[in-house]
Amino acid sequence: MKLILDSNVALKLVLPEPDVAIAIQLLDDFNAGLHELLAPNFFPVEVAHALTRAERQGRVSDPWKLWQIVMGDCPQLFDADPLMQRAIEIASKARIGVYDCLYVALAEREGCNLVTADEKLIKNLPSFPIVSLSTL
Repeated sequence: MKLILDSNVALKLVLPEPDVAIAIQLLDDFNAGLHELLAPNFFPVEVAHALTRAERQGRVSDPWKLWQIVMGDCPQLFDADPLMQRAIEIASKARIGVYDCLYVALAEREGCNLVTADEKLIKNLPSFPIVSLSTL
């Protein structure tokens, strides 16, 4: 099954957060060939940003090492530029961030679901192909 992987799900592989076991199972399924994971090409930057923020908060001590772990099972990356117009349309109508909407636009284009841990995103975009990690 093809899925768009939100960076907040991938981060659960290295940060102590709720639904870690589900995120690990998703990655195990990916490694077993059950899922094809995709993401916009800024995914590595989002992961790095979140890990350095976690370091500033005292939650992690080696963001580089954790980044390497996450990127070791990196999803297939797609250029975000062709998705920008649709992402801006979604962001403007829903009044939410363009970064999140790029993931949604990729899910629309690829005809698959976005897997996220962002319940607010799911609530704000109920008619879009988004599923909660907690429901997998």
